[in-house]
Amino acid sequence: MNDEINLDNPVWHSLSETHHDFALKYNNIRFYHPQYCPFGAIEKGKEHSASLEEYSKLIDNFFIVGEKPVITNRLHLKKQLICLQMISPVKIESTKNENIIHLNAAHSDELFKLVNEIQPGYFMKKTFLLGDYFGIFKNGQLVAVTGERMKMKNYTEVSAIVTHPNYRGKGYAKHLIAHTVNKIINQDKKAFLHVAETNISAINLYESLGFITRRKISFWNVVRKWEF
Repeated sequence: MNDEINLDNPVWHSLSETHHDFALKYNNIRFYHPQYCPFGAIEKGKEHSASLEEYSKLIDNFFIVGEKPVITNRLHLKKQLICLQMISPVKIESTKNENIIHLNAAHSDELFKLVNEIQPGYFMKKTFLLGDYFGIFKNGQLVAVTGERMKMKNYTEVSAIVTHPNYRGKGYAKHLIAHTVNKIINQDKKAFLHVAETNISAINLYESLGFITRRKISFWNVVRKWEF
């Protein structure tokens, strides 16, 4: 059975499948627990505004992935981030000889700091528990990472592709992406990722590695206006 259509609502299906233990369910909407990931998803065509408001009591800034949400006057739709959803159909070859470290709880603070310096607002204190994260260290410092975020039965999202500005241009991102994608494919799953449609340099990198754009998908940033 071809379940690629599940990628149209990746948060919903991740929280229905592999990541069900991280799910908070409110009627027709599902969220990651905010300590792990600030993402939610709605069931198309179903009422969900009250559930959004209820979830906002836990976190005042979050994202709905996919369908545009209907919000109450206690919330504000701050922005729409349009991303390309890209899939890697085959393994990626990397000839770079760098030691890749499988990150664990001992690295969590350094990982959280690095990712949020480059991509603030998406990576939470416990995000690293959603999948495997890999890093490259130089002089005892974590300088580049790549890992896994959303997970379904047959798909795993490659995420947190970050390199410290002082270490860019050395091929670390390519090396880490190849390592992560190949690990996912070795598990008989397919790798996918999301990248802002304005991030041309990243898109060019992913295309050079064989990623193919499947569709555009929106990340709707919702913020709470009032205290409850």
